[in-house]
Amino acid sequence: MPKVQVNDIQINYEIHGEGEPLVLIGGFGVGLWIWFKQLPVFSQKFQTIVFDNRGAGLSDKPEARHTVRTMTDDGAGLLSALSIDRAHILGASLGGFIAQEFALAYPQMTRSLILCCTGFGGPNYVLPPEEVLAAMSGMEVLNTEERARRNLSLFFSPDYADQHPDEAEKLIQRYLASPMPEHSYLNQLIAAMAFDSEARVSSITAPTLVVTGDQDLFVPPENSRNLANLIPNAKLVVIEGAGHGVFMEQTDEFNRVVLQFLESVRDRA
Repeated sequence: MPKVQVNDIQINYEIHGEGEPLVLIGGFGVGLWIWFKQLPVFSQKFQTIVFDNRGAGLSDKPEARHTVRTMTDDGAGLLSALSIDRAHILGASLGGFIAQEFALAYPQMTRSLILCCTGFGGPNYVLPPEEVLAAMSGMEVLNTEERARRNLSLFFSPDYADQHPDEAEKLIQRYLASPMPEHSYLNQLIAAMAFDSEARVSSITAPTLVVTGDQDLFVPPENSRNLANLIPNAKLVVIEGAGHGVFMEQTDEFNRVVLQFLESVRDRA
């Protein structure tokens, strides 16, 4: 897999397909592998770029604290290194924080914005249930199969993992194959907790789609609704029967909604 020097780190990335650039930004604690159900579809129509955020996957994992803006600058630096001036930006969860910041900090580079299972952070952010907060903050079983299975049960809607055991097992093995050091986990967690875009998202000018699952436990869907209400002309889509992993759980519908939005943006050009 190729790497490129961006800011103070080496970033691991992949490029699939040809066409207008589309960047997929993963969430808390996961690598670029999380997009395995989107890449075969999106790359048929777009040059689809995925990368490991700092601290995750095969990208560097510096011990120094960082912010969501730092991770945003990493993404912009990657595009610059690839000589890409403008792209569609899609982010999920923490990646949605990064995508928002990207649209605010680099509006000229943002062709459109897709925010998945995310919110604006800050004091008015709707918190997940206590069991989810405990699962996210606990450090005692980091990078273990026990931790992976526990989080997976919360990542999807109820019973999904039990009804799809083969897929659940593949996800667990992918997660365990790219362990995250404790300092990287804490750095991403602290960056996410400090993020607050509520007072700023009204300045987003890019065409915006907000997507959430109606059974999201990690980021309750009220957050996506609140976010969409603040972004000018944003379109909100709530996918039924899906949890936080809406893009894996209801893959066909998620991919259809995203591609339909991207085609509408392209038609406006």
